[in-house]
Amino acid sequence: MFIAGLIIFIIGSCIGSFLNVLICRVPEKKSLVRDRSHCPQCKEFIKWYDLFPIISFFILRGRCRKCKKKISWQYPLVEFFTGISFVFIAWRFNFVFDNPFFYRDLIFLSALVVVFVTDFRFYLILDAVVLPMIVFALIFNIFFFSNNEDVLYQVMMFGGAAILSGGFFLFQYLISQGKWIGFGDIKFGILLGAMLGWPNILVSLYFSYVIGAVVMIIFIFLKKKKMNEQVAFGTFLSIGAFIALFYGDQIVNWYLNYL
Repeated sequence: MFIAGLIIFIIGSCIGSFLNVLICRVPEKKSLVRDRSHCPQCKEFIKWYDLFPIISFFILRGRCRKCKKKISWQYPLVEFFTGISFVFIAWRFNFVFDNPFFYRDLIFLSALVVVFVTDFRFYLILDAVVLPMIVFALIFNIFFFSNNEDVLYQVMMFGGAAILSGGFFLFQYLISQGKWIGFGDIKFGILLGAMLGWPNILVSLYFSYVIGAVVMIIFIFLKKKKMNEQVAFGTFLSIGAFIALFYGDQIVNWYLNYL
């Protein structure tokens, strides 16, 4: 199991490296294929031996080999978190890799990482990630959950959750005239509903708002933020979605039993 976990971690960190490329290039409309990796400071192309996930960052001591300018901690952190998360997902499936939901969760996790970082850094939720993921989530969840039976029920559970979640954010957008949330949050809300279904979308929204409120109170107390400042809410939505994706069923069952 240790060897399997190590292999999954390496694969996950490599995927994390690709996610870093996507995070940095898509907002600037750069090609993911044609453009070579380069230092954002001196524009020097990065050698292949400096592209190993996590390891290269520490070998280079967090600095560009040529210009010695600092490399963002985003790179090793995204690679490490993605690797650890892949191991976590594999553990949840008992390191059995023939379950299609295992690969679904890897894809969902990767999308959440991208949204978390791009909204945190650029206040931007990428259509290039969210829109294809909505289609993928709906098709996968509706047909794999139903096993080609009760398809209409699954359409209601996942399609209805997508409409409910998107409508919830659309309502806030219209009421505040775009001051509370951005239009990207509406599309991300649709994706979360398609990913999580009913009632797990409620778990996601609950934790997103609670965590967001706590973090904002701390930032305001420390004078790092003001009440009227823009908030990267997609970051908190990603955290809430992560919790609901892996623990939503348990939380819902606990709550129902508590009642």
